Amino acid sequence: MRKIDVFDTTLRDGEQSPGVSLTQEEKLEIARQLARLGVDIIEAGFAASSKGDFEAVKRIANEVRGVSICSLSRSVQSDIEQAWEALKGAEHPRIHVFLATSPIHMQYKLRMTPEQVLEQTDAAVRLARKFVSDVEFSAEDAGRSEPDFLVKVAEVAAKAGATVFNVPDTVGYLTPAEYANLFRYIRENAKGIENLKLSAHCHDDLGLAAANTLAAIEAGIDQVEGTINGIGERAGNVALEEVALALETRRNIYQATFGFDLSQIARTSRLVSKLTGMVVQPNKAIVGANAFAHESGIHQDGMLKEKSTYEIIRPETVGMADTKLVLGKHSGRHAFKDHITSLGYELDGEALNVVFRKFKELCDKKKYVTDEDILSLLLEYEVDSSKVAYRLEYMQVSCGTQGIPTATIGLVDDEQGLLQEAAVGNGAFDAISNAIDRITGEQVELLHYQIDSVTGGHDALAEVRIQLRQGEIVANGRAVSTDTLEAGARAYIDAINRIIMKRMDTFGREYRRLKEQVNLHA
Repeated sequence: MRKIDVFDTTLRDGEQSPGVSLTQEEKLEIARQLARLGVDIIEAGFAASSKGDFEAVKRIANEVRGVSICSLSRSVQSDIEQAWEALKGAEHPRIHVFLATSPIHMQYKLRMTPEQVLEQTDAAVRLARKFVSDVEFSAEDAGRSEPDFLVKVAEVAAKAGATVFNVPDTVGYLTPAEYANLFRYIRENAKGIENLKLSAHCHDDLGLAAANTLAAIEAGIDQVEGTINGIGERAGNVALEEVALALETRRNIYQATFGFDLSQIARTSRLVSKLTGMVVQPNKAIVGANAFAHESGIHQDGMLKEKSTYEIIRPETVGMADTKLVLGKHSGRHAFKDHITSLGYELDGEALNVVFRKFKELCDKKKYVTDEDILSLLLEYEVDSSKVAYRLEYMQVSCGTQGIPTATIGLVDDEQGLLQEAAVGNGAFDAISNAIDRITGEQVELLHYQIDSVTGGHDALAEVRIQLRQGEIVANGRAVSTDTLEAGARAYIDAINRIIMKRMDTFGREYRRLKEQVNLHA
């Protein structure tokens, strides 16, 4: 199994992401975590770019051990000397010099001829070698450089004493085949290339960073450069965690490894996200919130039977919590039953069908369904199963700061069918209760009315509890809904049903029988 060196540039190229600015303490914390993860080289910053970057590189060089510490440097004397001053305390220092090699960069940015670029490459590498034994040279925009010119640059860098030759696809332009062939061409044609490690540095402008990096590994490179979570300039760099898991999962294809402690990946990702302020997209490979989450009923059914049906990576491998079977409108009955069992409830037969149907109805109303929502549905079913008189079929309410609140209610009675009435009131709920009273003919007194939020958010379930009195009989009603008025109507009807049942002196016996029938218990 071939070992690929990992050059992490989260603290340099990653920090160049728009809006990202890390303090010294934050950089040091990330560097220590990168060392735990198992990267080989940490590019701690660009020492000559600012006093703050210089101090951060210096502090990381002095305090982080067991890993090579690197500073980026332009191919100019002052930058190289600054890099060395910052790296003096490192256990394994590396100076990383770069110079553009593409025609467009040489003409418009550097305003240098190819001959001048070769001369400056030689001078920069030789100067860096006076300070450190480990020098990396990067041919900036190598992806759009002439292959024959890259061969010349590699030969000059090797002769001057470079140890690593980096071939960056700086603007994410190449295809995987083109990038792999470029490495093969350099290796086959550059003299002295056997003294250099070849390195890949891919950007994701066309979404090909991971594919290009893996193609380069197939072509025999020795080092991969990238960042955690794929952060970086423009569309970012290759995400190191993606390449690491591709190598781990497809060992038979790549025959290579990073040597990472894979269990540290999730922790490293969260730390970088937290300190940079760059949120990881939910569907991000390996470390996204949905990477090990399944909502489709077909997928959930497969996962419950055998996890490998839909997961090629175990979440615990990368330090994530166990697989999440997300309950939503796409979930199946199997996953729903399994989840409510994990909550301490058992449902079978028609009882499961009824609650599952209510769950699906709730999913159409709510974006996110939480465990609290599901528990409310279970408790509501326990209440609903005791009803014997009236069920809410529909309601229409008109209210506002102008006009009189009006409610139209439709209730279903098993013997009489659909019963409808309309009423007005001092408020929306008063109109609702008046319409219900007209339908049922029950004379009741409202003793207590309470509304609570079951969950958070604008689409939270509202739980309404109502207490009614009729003569000596007092009954409580309860209901939940994303609509507060609907919950109030259902709770009011629940309380009336209970009054009727108590009056008939059958409530206790019937309720116990139905509870046994649905086998619903916590």
